[in-house]
Amino acid sequence: MTRPLSPLTLSEQDRRILAVWAADCAERVLPLFEAEAPNDSRPREAIESARAFASGELRIGPARILSARAHAAARAMQNPAAVAAARAAGHAAGVAHMAAHARGVAYAAVAAGLAAPEASKSMVDEARWQFEHATKAVREILRKLPPPPRVSSRLGQAISDMYEKLRPNQTDHDLLVQ
Repeated sequence: MTRPLSPLTLSEQDRRILAVWAADCAERVLPLFEAEAPNDSRPREAIESARAFASGELRIGPARILSARAHAAARAMQNPAAVAAARAAGHAAGVAHMAAHARGVAYAAVAAGLAAPEASKSMVDEARWQFEHATKAVREILRKLPPPPRVSSRLGQAISDMYEKLRPNQTDHDLLVQ
């Protein structure tokens, strides 16, 4: 008997598509973590697991384990940008388990902002890169997710901004003119 999918889980095929995009987003800020912990490969392994899941080379269980390890690496860090970069990697791998983890790529934008606080647009620029590199398929899948809870933190705002730009009634044309 197959369990019904949660609105946050979506289909395995949807999660495979999202995993590639999430891995690409997380990898962009991975150097922020690796500069602080060059011998800790857990976030890189999580990103690699997202790609392996996407290609069908890795099952959900091992990807979840590597996701948890990346989050453990984040907890071991003091530098906020490194923490956010490791969290982005953990969420990229977490997409194998639940599509809503794709929202965690917002940690990559937060990491960029924390790494360059003097460059007030760095978080916005990273989020823009994420939107521009979301394929039509990724955008359509993200639109299937229910609205995220409203949270006033930097991360919560980044996730809300992503949802607003990709909300179900937005069209690809609307995204291009924003």
